[in-house]
Amino acid sequence: MAPSPDSSPRSLGPLERLILVGIALLLAGALLWLRGGIQPQAPLEKLARQSLDLPAARANGRPTLLEFYADWCQACRAMAPAMEQLEQRRRGQLNVVLLNVDNPRWQPELERFEVNGIPQLEFFASNGEPVGRAVGARTPTELQAIGDALVAGRPLPQLAGAGLTSRVESAPAATMAAPRSHG
Repeated sequence: MAPSPDSSPRSLGPLERLILVGIALLLAGALLWLRGGIQPQAPLEKLARQSLDLPAARANGRPTLLEFYADWCQACRAMAPAMEQLEQRRRGQLNVVLLNVDNPRWQPELERFEVNGIPQLEFFASNGEPVGRAVGARTPTELQAIGDALVAGRPLPQLAGAGLTSRVESAPAATMAAPRSHG
């Protein structure tokens, strides 16, 4: 039995190819537009990659702002441009350190700082001593005020969800939910 003429593949004509290329370009353009353009790294990833190691940051004589974050955290992603702006504005005066809660390497820090929500910010004076903590997203204005206070050695601004830290000499062992458990 001979194949029917309708079942053989036919090649695309020049006009059809041009239409397909046009559609592909439109889809690529829409994808770039939806993702915010061509960015080699998003602010969150860029800050995390250039962060100092936490022990080095706490020992270098500059105050430190530590953020526990996750790539999937919308509040962390929304706060990232303001964190990047703070880091650029205070470069050489303030350490900005980011630790991803999904990286098992940071599990000891997650436990040590009792991270149970993100973003969680930890603040350290220039001598490396903890001076405060904030849980939840911060506005650019709040981040600038925190950075200014840390650099000047002044008390942290009074903000909702932020407070002083106190040293606990010995704490009973406690079971805590993982930062990503939401439970």
